[in-house]
Amino acid sequence: MTALWTPIAERLPDDGTRVLCWIPDHRVYLPGKTGAMESRPAVILRFAHNYFVKNPSKTGRATGQHFWLGEGTSNHFFEDVTHWMPLPEGPAIR
Repeated sequence: MTALWTPIAERLPDDGTRVLCWIPDHRVYLPGKTGAMESRPAVILRFAHNYFVKNPSKTGRATGQHFWLGEGTSNHFFEDVTHWMPLPEGPAIR
């Protein structure tokens, strides 16, 4: 069974769940100091329901109550993500 992308306007993942997120126009710098970038629209993030209710923004940049927590420094504001899907299960180990 193939998982389908779910628009965030239709449904959100459960709080604290790691999911595959779609971020249009998401670009990251490549290693080195060349300034080269690469498009990476699919990113694994953890959904944080009511994040800014529990953790008021120190920068004033909270545009909504929810947030996407990344691994390392890859956090994203709620409106950055347009779609998400559950992570696939790993292979069965015999």
